[in-house]
Amino acid sequence: MDVNKVLDAKGLACPMPIVKTKKEMTTLEPGQVMEIQATDKGSTADLKAWAQSTGNQYLGTVEDGDTLKHYLRKASAEEEKEESKHPHVMNLGDLQNKIEGNEKITILDVREPAEYAFGHIPGAITIPLGELEKRFEELNKDDELHIICRTGSRSDLAAQQLTEKGFKDVKNVVPGMKEWTGDVNQKH
Repeated sequence: MDVNKVLDAKGLACPMPIVKTKKEMTTLEPGQVMEIQATDKGSTADLKAWAQSTGNQYLGTVEDGDTLKHYLRKASAEEEKEESKHPHVMNLGDLQNKIEGNEKITILDVREPAEYAFGHIPGAITIPLGELEKRFEELNKDDELHIICRTGSRSDLAAQQLTEKGFKDVKNVVPGMKEWTGDVNQKH
């Protein structure tokens, strides 16, 4: 495959592969292809979702040892969409208060299985972002959903996807598990 730019995002965790991709994508002409080399297993779902939300085309991923080589084609002006953020956000303190108050909420953790295994909020449901499109029917559209990931980036994309599917009460929890100080279960 002919590529116009190679981006090295190896060793970086979410949200950095997307942050670097966004910046480098601005240097490409419409129709040009970028190869993003990453080692973060969650980067596949992250880049697919980001590309979909911006109008850029996710072409595919090739595994090369421990490196994932993702290929994105820059959108033309007609294809490009303005990147949006999910409008309903909740901070970690407010989520902690809801949990401590025994409120009826559903917490959806959209991180990769290994991330979830090493520490998640007790009672959180796990559906990795890359599986959400196929598994969203496992969730109740009437529930108050609080979506969490490591930093708030994947959960933002997940919250947008669920809202598009007709979920009414969806909140993106920021800044995510990297700063969570409440109870944590481990399952490894």
